[in-house]
Amino acid sequence: MTTEQIAEAAVAKTDDAPFGRVCALTELPAVDPDTGRYAGVIDEVWTIATKVHGGTMVAASAAAASNWLRAHDPALAEMAPIAASSDFLGAPEPGAVEYEVRIRKVGRQICLADTTLVQGGRGLVRTALTFGRLDAADPVHTVGELDMPAAPPADAIGFEPGSRMGDIVHVGRGADLFLDRAWSPFLEDRRGAPRLRLWIRPRPGDAADAAVAMYFAMMSADMSPPVPMNLGHFGWAPTVQMTTYLRRRPAPGWLRVIATTNEVGQRMFDEDQLVLDSTGAVVAQSRQLALVPSGFPGA
Repeated sequence: MTTEQIAEAAVAKTDDAPFGRVCALTELPAVDPDTGRYAGVIDEVWTIATKVHGGTMVAASAAAASNWLRAHDPALAEMAPIAASSDFLGAPEPGAVEYEVRIRKVGRQICLADTTLVQGGRGLVRTALTFGRLDAADPVHTVGELDMPAAPPADAIGFEPGSRMGDIVHVGRGADLFLDRAWSPFLEDRRGAPRLRLWIRPRPGDAADAAVAMYFAMMSADMSPPVPMNLGHFGWAPTVQMTTYLRRRPAPGWLRVIATTNEVGQRMFDEDQLVLDSTGAVVAQSRQLALVPSGFPGA
């Protein structure tokens, strides 16, 4: 069987677990005993215009590293990918991909691994992962209650197919996804502060699987559209580098994503995304450096 056939055979064709299909990886024969190899599929649901969504690739890379770490030592199964630092070397096409994983360190508190997402024989996304134990107790200090409803209000903007956002951000076909209207003046061809916030929720089958729900939270830390859209820069923002943190396992229900920036330059901008679960706890964070949007390729 080809890699594509192996990956497709492992994917569960269930409508209520579309992100679970991304995480359904099949181990491939080893070329090097120190390197784990996995086949997977990222289908067109997880694309922005024609490009595979960056957060999805990071989360899937974390899933591959988790599999190889457990294979290395089953006692490490409780370790979770608490940090991921990703460099995007190229843009893969939706479809079959491979993941190559190497373990860099095994410790009692921290483990380190590197994952490379490969397609067509090329390494396209390189992620350095740190594994540790997630927080479970109440925090000692937090930013406090944010003025954002736990669930999307009636006037929130959906990403259903046929809508302005849904025809570009296809993730709305694989998760429940809504944008805060008050923070999105670009949708009415107006300008405003470079900040956005949204709500995202996994489908029932994904929410029921604790591991998939955890990777879904990591993916959600890259879910906001680029905040320069509110400044009139509408389009795809190629990520130069992104760091993602996973803080705790999400409670059931909606995740809230708040995106802000420190500076939008002429060429690049930074974007921070904070992910809160239905209880208000911080479950994931990200910071990325990206190129200022200049239109959507292929859209």
